[in-house]
Amino acid sequence: MIKEIQVRLDLEEEKIEGFLEKKAIRLVKLSKEDVTGVVILKKSIDSRPRTPVFNYKVAVYTGEDAPKKDIQKFDYKDVSKAKPVHIIGFGPAGMFAALRCIELGYKPIIFERGKDVQKRRRDIKAINQDHIVNNESNYCFGEGGAGTYSDGKLYTRSLKRGDVRRVFENLVYHGATDQILIDAHPHIGTNKLPKVVQNIRETILKYGGEVHFETKLTNFTVENHKIKALQVNNNKEVATQAVILATGHSARDIFELLHKKNIEIKAKSFAMGLRIEHPQQIIDTIQYNCESKRDNVLPAASYSLVEQVKNRGVYSFCMCPGGFIVPAATGQQEVVVNGMSPSRRDSKYANSGIVVEININEDIPSYDKHGPLKGLQYQKDLEKLAFTAGGRTQTAPAQRLTDFVSGKLSTSLNETSYQPGLKSAPLHSLLPSFLGSRLRKGLKAYDKRLKGYFTEQANVVGVESRTSSPVNIPRTETLQHTQIQGLFPCGEGGGYAGGIVSAAMDGERCAEAAIKTL
Repeated sequence: MIKEIQVRLDLEEEKIEGFLEKKAIRLVKLSKEDVTGVVILKKSIDSRPRTPVFNYKVAVYTGEDAPKKDIQKFDYKDVSKAKPVHIIGFGPAGMFAALRCIELGYKPIIFERGKDVQKRRRDIKAINQDHIVNNESNYCFGEGGAGTYSDGKLYTRSLKRGDVRRVFENLVYHGATDQILIDAHPHIGTNKLPKVVQNIRETILKYGGEVHFETKLTNFTVENHKIKALQVNNNKEVATQAVILATGHSARDIFELLHKKNIEIKAKSFAMGLRIEHPQQIIDTIQYNCESKRDNVLPAASYSLVEQVKNRGVYSFCMCPGGFIVPAATGQQEVVVNGMSPSRRDSKYANSGIVVEININEDIPSYDKHGPLKGLQYQKDLEKLAFTAGGRTQTAPAQRLTDFVSGKLSTSLNETSYQPGLKSAPLHSLLPSFLGSRLRKGLKAYDKRLKGYFTEQANVVGVESRTSSPVNIPRTETLQHTQIQGLFPCGEGGGYAGGIVSAAMDGERCAEAAIKTL
């Protein structure tokens, strides 16, 4: 039987399981002897009541043993001599495509432009401390993709695209906490995700797959509408029959390469805006109706906001409680900000993207001359604007929230988690009017739902531009490109995912589709 149970806030964490078992037994009106086990299926926090409560969904077992908590075993095969599938990119889509290939008896050969997680740390440190951006190794490029060093949130609405539970169990199999199996908003943390990613790579190598770092796709050969060969690092040619293109939303050179070769791509609507940062205590006080987190019984509070302004959604994106703002540029002359949280979510700051929907056909008509790359060019221009306004380093332009909304330059800024630093700039006048005006109205309106959200203690930081790909690489029902057999656009870069989990599921689907053609 499945039962919903609420737990008092003042109950100590270590007593919760025993409490749940007793309450579940009372709910099903059975004696303790009749119940063979109680298993937690899902847990969440409801902060709407005056005193927040923990909500648990539990399964009560009678007449049979409760299932053990053993994690699913995956049937990985020795594929060292098997037929190859080539995978471009080693983010979530590429990793899970490779794991699925091994399960199905095919050899994944992965080309990743960036470095492994250990070497990648040095390049990320150089961005934060020295303002030096390595075009091939940064917060977006490298082993594990953009998610490795920018959070590891696993919440997804993509429940119809594949087996979410299977993805979570595979992550636990490779070292993630098993709490992701029951949390309503599962999260690994940027401090723990690199080890999980490394374990996935070791599994791929153990069973005969190949992973080549610092190996960039620079061209490919198509004959009679079929993929025939790949060129990597401008010189090495690799024969192929099946290519999974899992390069992520920031691999702009791939979009430009496809366009140059007259291979169909399409401009896609996306979202852009700013990142807002509050002291975490303000968000906790608003959400939990109290001055503290009740002696750390409650986690750092999060929020989700949306407002319609002039027929466009203005909404929070990638909210990071107890987190940090990080530099996500992939080129030296651009400033891009993103957010992440460590597993403990114990930073004194809360940040979130606040972005506006951009209708690619209506909102940027002056960019139509760029054809399917118009959204991409728009991103580039705003990122270059942020770079200039920040002082031509990775210092980011910023304003106090209240000053941004009222339209005046901030004479001082609040403390920040953003390591390269902030510079006061008139974001209210620098942003295009259709974008800036909607952001100002949306931010002001949020205070009606979260009283105290609109405060001079918050900064807005620019720009949050990499929410999703501004380009779609079209594919058929067989998941192959509409013009090229054997080429499988995949994940966020193709426009088919919006986060770690949906990208992972799409990677598995593309692996299955590619293998069918072999």
